[in-house]
Amino acid sequence: MNRRSPVSARLPDFTWDTLDAAAATAAAHPDGLINLSMGTPVDPVPQLIRQALADASNAPGYPLTAGTAALRDAIAAWVARACGAGVDGLGVLPTIGSKELVAWLPTLLGLGPGDVVVVPSVAYPTYEDGARLVGATTVRTDSLTALGPDPRVRLVWVNSPGNPTGRVLPAAHLRKVVEWARERGAVVASDECYLPLGWDAEPVSVLSPEVCGGSYDGVLAVHSLSKRSNLAGYRAGFVAGDPALVAELLKIRKHAGLIVPAPVQAAMVAALGDQEHADAQRERYRVRREKLRAAFTGAGFTVEHSEAGLYLWLTRDEDCWDTVDWLARRGILVAAGIFYGPAGARHVRVALTESDERVDAVAGRLAGS
Repeated sequence: MNRRSPVSARLPDFTWDTLDAAAATAAAHPDGLINLSMGTPVDPVPQLIRQALADASNAPGYPLTAGTAALRDAIAAWVARACGAGVDGLGVLPTIGSKELVAWLPTLLGLGPGDVVVVPSVAYPTYEDGARLVGATTVRTDSLTALGPDPRVRLVWVNSPGNPTGRVLPAAHLRKVVEWARERGAVVASDECYLPLGWDAEPVSVLSPEVCGGSYDGVLAVHSLSKRSNLAGYRAGFVAGDPALVAELLKIRKHAGLIVPAPVQAAMVAALGDQEHADAQRERYRVRREKLRAAFTGAGFTVEHSEAGLYLWLTRDEDCWDTVDWLARRGILVAAGIFYGPAGARHVRVALTESDERVDAVAGRLAGS
């Protein structure tokens, strides 16, 4: 009897499982593990957000897939402030974190075998995972001219500030991507989860008029509150852009039950409406970034890009697994650059999300090597 392969066979091993051996080595360090790998927030959830969650916890009914009116207004207002977008003609939709939408967007857009999804040459692996799930072909490139007049391109991912590199794409580059995609009827999906974290450069949203020309046709921007507001555990994200595309996503998500819980929706309203806690968190990351950058460059690492975002993109000009092992023996766990594509094989990614105490300890461990 013929049996189809399971869907999981289309996917590689889960990225972080491949770090288990290095994690065990790092955890054995006598002074404990310093985890700079995944980038999971460690700072407290701001009290006003926790209070909003608690106040909305008596929620026996089904929440709205589209989000409450208060949440839709809060998303639109934040996008106007942070992205320079106009709210007229803007579609918005809450999502169960940003990774869920990234992984399922090719499915929600109806892509399949024979279609092409374009991702950056060094990229968040979930872009490719989403293409794999529908049987589409992934092309890694930072230059659309390399694609030629390929009519199979249906979806183009851009990511600025980039994960893992921290690279910021200029408005002129993003504008060319949008124009190229519109000429071919492709969708541009911009992962902007790190947009508020510009350090040496100022990131620009794809929703900015200087990029999209004041029209959201064929454009989607994906955002998350995981890092801005320490809400990774809440799974709070949203997508904004082309109202027709957003309406299509909403139709399918209603059928699929992809709904942000009502208390989380209330917490998102509080988070989006308060800038003070976001500024305080940004300052924490700025201080940690300076300390980690000094510690790693002092130990002979080269920092490439990293002008924005939540990570440092580092190299010792050796195979990334040799670097991962070298650091693990000093109790420091980092992400292997190969996770993000072949072009990352000689780099590692360092997150800014450890506690202040642990970040302060990095320099000593590297200096003592």
